[in-house]
Amino acid sequence: MLEKVFHLNENGTNVRTEILAGLTTFLTMAYILAVNPNILGAVMDRSGVFVATALASAIATFIMAFLANYPIALSAGLGLNAYFAYTVCLGELGGEADAFTICLTAVFVEGIIFILLSVVKAREQIINGIPTNLKNGISAGIGLFVAFIGLQNANIVVANDSTKVGLGSFASPDVALALIGFLIILVLVHYNVTGSVLIGIFATWILGMIAEKTGWYVPNPDAGIYSVFPDFSQGLQLGGIANTAFHFNFGWAASHLIQFIAITFSFLYVDLFDTVGTVVAVADKAGLLDEKGNLPRVGKVLLSDAIGTVAGACLGTSTITSFVESSAGVAAGGRTGLTAFTTGVMFVASLLLAPVFLAIPGFATAPALLYVGMLMISSAKKIDFDADIADVAGAYMAMLMMPLCYSIATGIMFAILTWVIIKTLEGRAKEVSPVMWVVFVLFALRIVTLVTNFQ
Repeated sequence: MLEKVFHLNENGTNVRTEILAGLTTFLTMAYILAVNPNILGAVMDRSGVFVATALASAIATFIMAFLANYPIALSAGLGLNAYFAYTVCLGELGGEADAFTICLTAVFVEGIIFILLSVVKAREQIINGIPTNLKNGISAGIGLFVAFIGLQNANIVVANDSTKVGLGSFASPDVALALIGFLIILVLVHYNVTGSVLIGIFATWILGMIAEKTGWYVPNPDAGIYSVFPDFSQGLQLGGIANTAFHFNFGWAASHLIQFIAITFSFLYVDLFDTVGTVVAVADKAGLLDEKGNLPRVGKVLLSDAIGTVAGACLGTSTITSFVESSAGVAAGGRTGLTAFTTGVMFVASLLLAPVFLAIPGFATAPALLYVGMLMISSAKKIDFDADIADVAGAYMAMLMMPLCYSIATGIMFAILTWVIIKTLEGRAKEVSPVMWVVFVLFALRIVTLVTNFQ
């Protein structure tokens, strides 16, 4: 039955590999089950957000598995949740009661718009319309971005007042254990051990438990440092979903239409291009792109993403989007929707075993992110640096801006703006497709809104 649904033999994989890959993907993105409630908890019920995040992630990932048959998992997008809570709810809507209901309404409308764009294949044309050099630059840039996230999660890279970032302390258990975990994964990969990434995560977690028992790793909840041992004392707390599900405010949206449109567009913009970048990068690493650099069934991928966003808004969480951590599962051998299905099952299971999954610390998943980043940056080898300068500069800007601006969407923005402008100045504007012109205009408008907001 699994062969018939997911076409495992056709994709050169098997059930064991796909399940291990799905588990790996889940473990590298399980942090969202802790992070999202912490961020949205500033304006919403934390337990409700946790349940909403787990359920919406499962629903969206199941749709991806059966509709698109790709190893891509989805959950609440980082960055979008911070924009939801701090910029909009506590900022622009600070004086409004239950401001989160307005944001959920905007996310819901955004999801409906994305469903329509996916049905008419507008989002598909955007992905397939990006030049090959830029796609490779985007993949490499996301690799650097993923690695940077891993370095931060393990405090290997920390904030520095003088230089913005700096090297963390090797005396810290986070730093030492994450680096050891990375070495474990590399050695296992060298010896072709199946599930090496997953084993690396668990090995690092176990080392963390030992470090806590010996007093080297000292939990301090006030400083955001929690025990790596599961704690079931608080129970499952699933009833909070009643405080988040279907809490919309269409009345405010109708009476403040212009402001509501601006809020919705901001969610729309980041979700669209984060998804584009993530899908391209994961598909490239999985070898799913065709000879023209396009992704078959990309419309179904984007439709899954859009439906997930609507489901998330209904349940009570910020925008659901494709997760670049899916690359960890791809690196572990995942090639079909069975990988995504396994990840979705784990999101459902997390409702019953939340303390276990939430106990896996950032320094335990960091080695996986470092390894995935190493694999993804290899896409830079495919960049034709002897090509037209517009193609080279566009790819370069994607790689440069994603990690340094901490945003996939921003990296894509700089890449496309650079490419279109240089093509035009070269007198080769005819080579710019209508889709790329539309994307260029959208990004130009985004620049205008950013300038306006800072004035």
